[in-house]
Amino acid sequence: MADRFRLNYLKSTGLKGSGFDESFSSRFGGKTASPTPTPPEHNLPETFSSEAILRQAKADLKHPDPKVRILAIRYYSEKSYPSIPVALLQEILSDRDPEVRVEALHFLIKCGSPLISPLFKKHLRDSDPRIRMAALRGMFQYQEKMDLNILLQFLSDESAWVRRKVATLLGWTQIEGALPILMELSRDQDAVVRRAALFSLTILYPDESESRLMEAMADLDPGLRKWAKMTLEKIATRPLKKRGASIRNRV
Repeated sequence: MADRFRLNYLKSTGLKGSGFDESFSSRFGGKTASPTPTPPEHNLPETFSSEAILRQAKADLKHPDPKVRILAIRYYSEKSYPSIPVALLQEILSDRDPEVRVEALHFLIKCGSPLISPLFKKHLRDSDPRIRMAALRGMFQYQEKMDLNILLQFLSDESAWVRRKVATLLGWTQIEGALPILMELSRDQDAVVRRAALFSLTILYPDESESRLMEAMADLDPGLRKWAKMTLEKIATRPLKKRGASIRNRV
């Protein structure tokens, strides 16, 4: 009965033909049901109450197959059912599968509530770098005042992509005291991190970045050397453009 409910209610919401539908049909029905007209988007059948949806959500999020749990998170988050509480997604943040934890974090970031910001801090030391990056993104998005001591721990993170994420996120925001962190990251052992840090420096601290760009013109990475040279050339021509614009305005 529960399996038939799952199939019927997933099909009723227009999910027919998606990976989610195929997963559940193969797992619980063997064959995909014949095509049925897609009902209006705004409704689930009235027989499926919010309590029934919540019960099914709990069952799907505890399913033994992690792929089903991931698809369940995506489905419920995209539909934004008011009957699916954020607390239910918080529980799955301790899931044993990192893919599921990443999906849950991405959903919480989309929620838009500042009340969930403490959850991100708990996952900054997760063993999976994708989760650390997602947690960092959530903190930058919802934290009114970022603790720079938290960011300092990522200067030695084993993943270059996590260090790059820190450099990039700092460039998107204006956090007081970020200059020393970006300067340190601009000398990172990985060229991808160095470039991200230099880019953020040119945005937030244009004057301080010029000396580092000069140094980067002798960088071991040819791509970074070329980028640094092009960036310095743009900086050199910028005042001339501004003067030209000023003259035109006066005329």
